[in-house]
Formats: sequence, C-alpha cells, structure tokens
Amino acid sequence: MSGTSLSGSNVTFVIVALVFALIALGFAAMFVQSVLKAGRGTKNMQEIAGAVQEGASAYLFRQFKTLAIFVVIAVVLLFLLPVHDTDNEVWVKIGRSLFFIVGAVFSSFIGGAGMALATRANLRVAAAAGENGGRETAMGIAFRTGGVVGFLTVGLGLFGGALVVLIFRADAPTVLEGFGFGAALLAMFMRVGGGIFTKAADVGADLVGKVEQGIPEDDPRNAATIADNVGDNVGDCAGMAADLFESYAVTLVAALILGQAAFGQDGLIFPLIVSTIGVVIAIIGVFITRLRPSDRNGLTAINRAFYISAVISAIAVAVVTFIYLPSSFAGFNDDSIEAGVAASGRDPRWVAIGAVVIGIVLAAAIQALTGYFTETNRRPVQDIGKSSQTGAATVVLAGISVGLESAVYSALLIGAGVYGAFLLGGASLTLSLFAVALAGIGLLTTVGVIVAMDTFGPISDNAQGIAEMSGDVDEKGAQILTELDAVGNTTKAITKGIAIATAVLAATALFGSYTNSLATSLADAGIRPDQVGNEILGLLNIANPRSIVGLLVGAAVVFLFSGLAINAVSRSAGAVVMEVRRQFREFPGIMDRTQRPEYGRVVDICTRDAQRELLAPGVLAIMAPIAVGFGLGAGALAAYLAGAIGAGTLMAVFLANSGGAWDNAKKLVEDGNFGGKGSEAHAATVIGDTVGDPFKDTAGPAINPLLKVMNLVSLLIAPAVVAWSIGSDQNDPLRIAIAIVAAVIVVGAVVWSKRKPISMGDDTPTPAAGDTTPTAKVTA
Repeated sequence: MSGTSLSGSNVTFVIVALVFALIALGFAAMFVQSVLKAGRGTKNMQEIAGAVQEGASAYLFRQFKTLAIFVVIAVVLLFLLPVHDTDNEVWVKIGRSLFFIVGAVFSSFIGGAGMALATRANLRVAAAAGENGGRETAMGIAFRTGGVVGFLTVGLGLFGGALVVLIFRADAPTVLEGFGFGAALLAMFMRVGGGIFTKAADVGADLVGKVEQGIPEDDPRNAATIADNVGDNVGDCAGMAADLFESYAVTLVAALILGQAAFGQDGLIFPLIVSTIGVVIAIIGVFITRLRPSDRNGLTAINRAFYISAVISAIAVAVVTFIYLPSSFAGFNDDSIEAGVAASGRDPRWVAIGAVVIGIVLAAAIQALTGYFTETNRRPVQDIGKSSQTGAATVVLAGISVGLESAVYSALLIGAGVYGAFLLGGASLTLSLFAVALAGIGLLTTVGVIVAMDTFGPISDNAQGIAEMSGDVDEKGAQILTELDAVGNTTKAITKGIAIATAVLAATALFGSYTNSLATSLADAGIRPDQVGNEILGLLNIANPRSIVGLLVGAAVVFLFSGLAINAVSRSAGAVVMEVRRQFREFPGIMDRTQRPEYGRVVDICTRDAQRELLAPGVLAIMAPIAVGFGLGAGALAAYLAGAIGAGTLMAVFLANSGGAWDNAKKLVEDGNFGGKGSEAHAATVIGDTVGDPFKDTAGPAINPLLKVMNLVSLLIAPAVVAWSIGSDQNDPLRIAIAIVAAVIVVGAVVWSKRKPISMGDDTPTPAAGDTTPTAKVTA
C-alpha cells in the first residue's frame, strides 16, 4: 500500500466507524424480529401476501441474473482502465474492481432485503389496522420496516467506506471510485427495471379496472392487481432502497476523495466521523417516530421526528467538529492545503460545520417544499382536484403546471445550498468543492429516517391492497389504511425530492473530483505543475465550441433517458391493458366472482418487459460519456456533466412532483370530494394518475443514479482521456475509435429499443413450463 499512512488516532476513528456500522446492522436485525412478531391476519390475507412475495422474489431473481452480465463486463473494464501514479498500481486496480463488486452486492442486498421484509410487513400492517391497535400500531409496523432498510443503508454504506480507508489508506479515494460505481450502476438498473414493472402493472390495472370496469383499485377481479402489488415492492422498495444507498455511498465517496485532496488524511477521516453520527441519528429518528392519538395523520408524526433528528444531527456534528478539527488550516501541516488558505485566518471548524448544517437545512427545506406541492390539504393538489370537474385534459395540464413550477423552486433551493457551501471555501477551489461534498454528507446524516419514510409508502399501499382484495378488514380499518396510503404518497414524493438534492450535491462534488482528477492526470502526462491550472481553465472554457456541444449533449441525454423510460412503461402497459381486457372478455365469470383471473400472466408480461427494456437506458448512461470524453476531449466531457446536472435536476423534480400531485389529487377525489369514486371527476384524476405513474416512479427517480453513474464513468476514464489526447501516450486513432464504437453502441441500443412494437396482446406470452412466476390463490 502506498501513500501517507494514517496516524494512530485516525485509525481508531476508522475502527469506531466500523463498529457503529455493525451496530446499525444489529438494530436492523432487531427490528426485523419486531416486525415479524406482529399478527398476520386471516388465511385469505396470507395467501394474497404470499402471491405478492413469490412474484417479487421471482422478478428480482431474474433481474439479478440479467445484471450479472453488466457486473462482469464492468469489473474487467475497471481493471484495464489506468489509475493515477501510485506505488502499487496493480493492487489498487484489484481493489477498485473488488470493491465495485462489493458496492454492487451491497446495493442489491439492501434492495432485496428491503423488498423481502416489505412483502411480509404489508400483511401485518393490514392486519393491525383492523385490530384494536388501530392506526398507531399499523403505522408503527410500517415505519419500523422502513427503519430496517434505513439501518442497512447507513450500516453497509459506512462499513464499505471505512473498510476501504482502513485497508488502502492514501489510495482509498481511487478504490472508492469502484465502490461508488458498483452501488450506482446496480441502483440505476434496479430503479429503471423495477419502475417499468410497477408502473406498467399500475397503469394497466387502473385503466381497465377503474375506468372501464368501474371496480376498485385492488379488486381481486382485476388480473393486474397481484402484478401491481408486486411492482410496488420491486420498484418502490427494492429500487428506491438501492437508489438511496447509492446516494449515500457516492456522496461519501466524493467527500473522501475531495477531503483527502483538501486536508490530507484528516480530510479522509472527517466524512467518516460525520457519517458515524448519521448512524446514531438513524437510530434516534426511527425510535422517536411515534403516532400520537392527537396527531392529525401519520405525516405529522413523521415530520416531527425528522425535524428533531435534523436538529440533533446539527448539534452533534458541531460538537464533534470542534473536538476533531484544529482552529486554523495551518494546524493541518499538510502540503494539500494551499498556502493562501492556510494563511487566511479561516477556521476549518466553522467551514465544516457550516457546510454540514447547509446540507441538513436543505433536507428540511426540500421536505417542506415538496410537501407543499404534493400534500392533499395543500392548494396545488386541491387545485388539480377541482380541475377534474372539467375533464382529464385539465387535470393533466394542472399537474404539468405544478411540476414545472415546483422544479423551479426546488432547483433554486438546491442551487442556493450548493453555492452557499461553495462560498465557505473562499479562494480554494478544492476546499470549496469539499464543502459541497460535506453538505451532501450533512444532508445524509438523516438518511436513515429518509429511507424509512420512503419504504413506509409502498408498504402502506400494499397493505391497503391486501385489505381490499381480501375483504377481511372492516370499514374503520380500511379508512386507516387509506389515510396511511395518502401519507405514503407524500413521503415518497418528499424522499424523491431529497434524493434529487443529494444527487445534485453528489454530482457537483463528483464534478469537482473529476476536475481534481484532470489536474492529476495532466501532471502525470508531463504538463509542468505551473501550467496545470491554465491547462484546466482552457479545457473548461465554455466559449469553446466543443464545450458547448458537450453541454447540449449532456442535457439531451437526460431527455432521451427519460423518454426511453416512459416509453418503456407505455409499451408494457399496453400489453397489460390488452391482457386484462382479454380476460374480462373471455372469462365472463370474473365479474360475478365465479371465475378467477390468471394473475400470473400479467406478472410474466411485466417481468419480461422490464428486463428487455433495461438495455437502452443502461447503455446510454455508460457509453454516452465515453463517446463524448474520447471523441471531444476532457473539457467537453466536463461540460457534458454540467449540462446533465442542470437538465437532470429540473427534469427529476418536475417528473416526481407532478406525478405525486396527480396521485394525491386522485386520493382527494376518492375521499368523497368533487363527486367521489365512480364519478367523471374520479375518472379524470385516474387518467392524470396514470400519466404521472411513470413520471414519479420510473423516469424521475432513475435520473438520480443516472447523474452519478455518468459522473463516475467520467471520473474513471479521465486518466485515459488525458493520457491519450494530451500526454506522452497520445494516441488519436485509438481514442477516436473508442468514441466511435461507444457512439455506435448507443445508437444501436436506442434504435433497437424504438423498433420494438407496442404490444397489443397478440404476443402476450404464455408462462413457460417450470416458470416460477406465481398464479395467485386469491378468493373474493
């Protein structure tokens, strides 16, 4: 191992971080036992939940088999890509490839474990709502289940980062690139695949069941109901859990890379210390989330716990910062601190505290802003509900308007947070970017509570579905579950907003890591140290036509990625609609409950399409930056990332908030407003909700890992791009050949995706012999 070895006290801090990571995993295990001890309801409810469990497990198993191919290819490419000058190049390359696998496995495990527990908790929430415990007990089970996923996220994220630092010391930032890339790549695929599955089933179930047949959302006579409930778990539980884990891991990676560049070994340790505080905050936050009889709804309890956790986090970080960091930059006595900064009199403790507090405040502000645009008792959702009285077109227009407006305010809020953190660094660019990364770490000190909030949503949704399909929950219990489901819609929208903020902070920090990597690569390529700064400024000059092209391509990729994801849902949903219609037509006994729908066929359609549609978005995310970097150069690639971050922020917020507002507008009407269920207003809001489904649960959330995957790919290829275009190893033919091949692969994947026809039922598959896809045993 090369580079500066850690001091004895810093090794102790790393070991303490590892211990706290294991404590978080221990709390996860304890909460699993607590959830599984709850009552399981009636036999009929258990059979429905069993079908959902089986379908979700079968889908996830097939998805992991598909993704294994990408993992193997990525491991080989990571080993072949050059690393910056180090005494142990081969060892670092092996570590980077190995921890890519670790990051991918951790991301997969969190998604899979969260889904497995959620498919068991939904049954128990439904049962609790109909028992004496009522809404307090039901909400407690749902939130504790989310807490398990939160503990797994902070535990495994911190464990992986601390382990890399302990083993690789000064070479840890390079190895951590692999860890973050593995987490981000798997999260993107799980987010896209799960999102396609869940929204194809949801849209198909709503359009045929609610609009055409006039039956409730989770009526067992609808052949898409089991697939819809399976989708909630593979999309919202597995996909979003993996997404939030990779946000945590990638933000930590960026902070460690920039921290070492700014502060040396102290900068490598400090983010781990702040993340360790996050473990404590997760434990406190989950334990204090308790629904009181006086609370208006579950959101009151969740918001109270979140804001208390945020305040405790800020205080704890301030205390630890004053204990760990010196009072001046001169106290670091490290070559990584610029002389001007060391002599400026700036106090590094206040820089660090200010950055972390900015992140914490940003999380709270995003929560409040997103809640305003998506809660049922707020004007934006109520206005959409009122517009339902004039038809579906006005509902769609009102929802788009809400999404566009909210994107502006959210982007300005996130931009203010990024710039505020950036200003803390003063004249030092490296320190400023490290402050941005610390703001991301600060935001994610509350990630345990954030993940619990997110998982709460699909569990409540599934619980309501099980109750409705079984008919074994009384009216009071059904009302409790409806209320929890509406709260869950808002918490999902809030966590998506926070995830977008973390994506921007992480992407900005990674962008800083990219420019830092450029500086190192230029030095490795033989550029004189006094010329490196000027060379970077020249590369990043936006007046250069190459940079303008890179900026446009980066923004365009976000639009193309979103279009591919939404179109994938549209095609798959078309097949689901035709299949459900076919069953109603060919099995007339379904409506009078003398015949049972073939649930397994819809699950199989969604599973097949989700796997098939993964290719084009995945190839686009990985190959587009390679084509731009090797084809147009390092400066154009930087502009590409800037364009993607800008467009991606606005697009992700627009899609998430418009979809969340449409969903809760539908809930508002279903609660009896504007004509209630079965009215024309209800049909109009159902149409709005089906438009919003792929917005908020497929394309919007997938932009988060997309931004980080593209940033990490750029970070990984930066040494090769510089070496083959500027340095002594300059090789234009090879560089251009790589760019052409990458571009051809992207074009081929997109063309192949667009050539696939919209299924109208004729090619609906018959489950193959030995297929593990379930046919649910559901009784009316």
